[in-house]
Amino acid sequence: MQEVEREILARRPEHSVDLAVDRMAELVSLLGDPQRVAPVIHITGTNGKTSTARMTDALLRSRGLRTGRFTSPHLVSIRERICVDGAPVSPERFVAAYEEILPYVLMVDERHPVAMSFFEVLNGMAFAIFADTPVDVMILEVGVGGRLDSTNVADGAVAVVTPVAIDHTRLLGGTIEEIAAEKAGIIKPGAVAVLAQQHLAAAEVLLRHAAQVGAAVAREGLEFGVLSREQAVGGQLLALRGLHGTYPDVYLPLFGAHQAGNAACALAAAEAFAGVSDDQRSGQALDEDLVREAFSQVRSPGRLEVLRRSPAIIIDAAHNPAGMAASVAAMQEAFTFTRLVGVFAASGDKDVPGMLAELEPLLTDIVVTRNSSDRSMDAAEAAGLAAEVFGEDRVSSAGRLDDAVDAALALADEALAVGGPGGGGVLVTGSVITAGDARRLLAPGGGELPAEPLPAHPARHPFTAAELS
Repeated sequence: MQEVEREILARRPEHSVDLAVDRMAELVSLLGDPQRVAPVIHITGTNGKTSTARMTDALLRSRGLRTGRFTSPHLVSIRERICVDGAPVSPERFVAAYEEILPYVLMVDERHPVAMSFFEVLNGMAFAIFADTPVDVMILEVGVGGRLDSTNVADGAVAVVTPVAIDHTRLLGGTIEEIAAEKAGIIKPGAVAVLAQQHLAAAEVLLRHAAQVGAAVAREGLEFGVLSREQAVGGQLLALRGLHGTYPDVYLPLFGAHQAGNAACALAAAEAFAGVSDDQRSGQALDEDLVREAFSQVRSPGRLEVLRRSPAIIIDAAHNPAGMAASVAAMQEAFTFTRLVGVFAASGDKDVPGMLAELEPLLTDIVVTRNSSDRSMDAAEAAGLAAEVFGEDRVSSAGRLDDAVDAALALADEALAVGGPGGGGVLVTGSVITAGDARRLLAPGGGELPAEPLPAHPARHPFTAAELS
């Protein structure tokens, strides 16, 4: 496993993107088009993709379907990216899939001026594993953009677009309209497009593209959405309106209005998928008890995840201003710390001042540091940017994440001594890599993610993957 991981990581990294689908199209052709063995739910957007994918997965498994899920990036283990029935594939299966496709990857490498990337190889492995299992449905999260992403060799029966915001401008363009146009590329003819609430400019682009290709459209706030939400212990209680039914008293063990919106999108995607893949249930609501069961078991590690208490340590993978704004709003709604200390490390190519500006009203103090990525902004440079936002007296720095966490805990402990339980807390954020590093450092078992709960009932549908596709 370690040898295979080193070989994959030695390829062109995730951030060195050469957007094109020709290499992946050639690979899947050599492999016998494994992306076509099961119907696909394809998910793009700027924020919320992984959480939405996890919720969609849980809903489909609650209906007795075997799922294959491909997401990125990973928090702790590279195997998290390829899940079957909610569980990361085993090291043995990961290695076998790599060895199976490697000869074909090398053939593609020889035929193109740019070799296949780290992400593309993993994507090819995911398709091969899902075909070999076989799964009943694939849930694919776009890596970057959509139109030219390697996952787009698959045609989604359902295409989900979570909120579009400014990110990856070097690759996707500097305006909302340009970015939305790239993400619209996953909406295929005859598909159902499930659109989260969007900026008006993004919505116009997405709706225009859907009309051009003849896709049906379901919009959050119109055809589906969150009817109500209230705080609950460890999460929130929702009433959701789907495409074909209303689902009250849905407990979601995640924080924030943004996660409620993700839940609504996942529900609409699952309902839409039931309609396009199971003619007998077309236009019918899902079983309310199954929906409640599925959402109650959802976990989204690294997304406002509480790792420790007294003082609380919360990790969050927000890595752009829009994502940080959503996380800050959720923190303000769900927690009441008298002193909340931030530990912040971000990639140097991100909008660091924008993220810091979103964090400033939330945090009493901030400790800037760097994460394990070679793209991480230097702590001294980040401290200078933080001082411009927070003022020098609220900013400190540390060269290593573990030292930064220790410094933040010392500050939080001071509040704990004065205010008692709940007085002080630590929020570790700024990057998926930062959240993953913190999880590896602080969570039991080195932070590796456990398998997600299986449905408490047997499969209810006799159809096969071949019949679905």
